[in-house]
Amino acid sequence: MTAILENTATREGFGTSESAKPTDGELTDVGLAPQRTGRILLVACGALAREIIDVRDRNGWDHMDLTCLPAILHNHPDKITDAVRAAVARHRDAYESVHVVYADCGTGGLLQAACAELGVELVAGPHCYSFFEGNSTFADRDEITAFYLTDFLVRQFDAFVWKPLGLDRHPDLRDMYFGNYQTLVYQAQTNDPALTERARSYAERLGLAFERRYTGYGDLETTLDGWARR
Repeated sequence: MTAILENTATREGFGTSESAKPTDGELTDVGLAPQRTGRILLVACGALAREIIDVRDRNGWDHMDLTCLPAILHNHPDKITDAVRAAVARHRDAYESVHVVYADCGTGGLLQAACAELGVELVAGPHCYSFFEGNSTFADRDEITAFYLTDFLVRQFDAFVWKPLGLDRHPDLRDMYFGNYQTLVYQAQTNDPALTERARSYAERLGLAFERRYTGYGDLETTLDGWARR
């Protein structure tokens, strides 16, 4: 965990202008350090950085700063709670308030418990697929045979899905991993035809039907709006 925090620290002062925004690879493996501006800090998953930056900048929420933990932690959810706890402890004295932009994210309630102990809020829901679609809508769908991708995961499909599962070396294992799925659902945060075609190609690669749903930012934007108004 120390290594993760040290790597993130090397990004200190990394700007979010169009020419200086972090790459998906950096957000996956390194994260993003805060710019030390604003009075509210968002401690977020690197997979949500672009969406948070877009919502924040579009609304002129200059009082909100952002730091991100490496998105690849989602492949090791047992490490998320300690990483968030360390990030909050490291930065909280520099801000009036800190908010955590994760949902439960496979931590089995441990992240919620840690946030309650630390006195910080996190985004409601089991994971980002739920809050992007809207937690109520997602729960009503009760889909058990859908495999989900977001904009970020479409861009980082090989890093998060194909290579970690060893399918780049053993594609014959595909049906073992995905045989119980029926549909790849691409939850699109933006209207990008190129991303849609990439998502469709991944559905074909996995042997799944394809469905695109435009979700926008869903409950994420609503949550950020509530925090920004405080």
